[in-house]
Amino acid sequence: MTPSQEKPKSKITDTIKKKDSIAKPIEKLEMYHKSAHASYYANKFNGRRTASGIRFNNNDMTCAHRKLPFGTKLKVTGVRTKKVVYVTVTDRGPFHKNRHIDLTKAAFDKVKPASYGGHIEVDIEVVKK
Repeated sequence: MTPSQEKPKSKITDTIKKKDSIAKPIEKLEMYHKSAHASYYANKFNGRRTASGIRFNNNDMTCAHRKLPFGTKLKVTGVRTKKVVYVTVTDRGPFHKNRHIDLTKAAFDKVKPASYGGHIEVDIEVVKK
């Protein structure tokens, strides 16, 4: 083969980005409630319609809140564990005067400590766009 018949070399691009160059989305958070009491939905609600009209699924990252508008994104942080979960308000409740938020079982499992009594303390922050 002559040099003119050789295949052109393909450009090799570096797909690994440096840690400092990765763009992280900036969240604007507003503290809504510190040390709020959170509980979780029972499995009997799976498949039922929520107050917003969508079907409830205990494996989704959603929650119920009495006052916040549907579609509001929340950052929920376990007070003891410091674990974080992001959820969307899709339902009304909880209907217990000492509770502030009802999480799906999947969301609750992400922030709960190893031992708990069915409800935990969480910090609730509203994610602003």
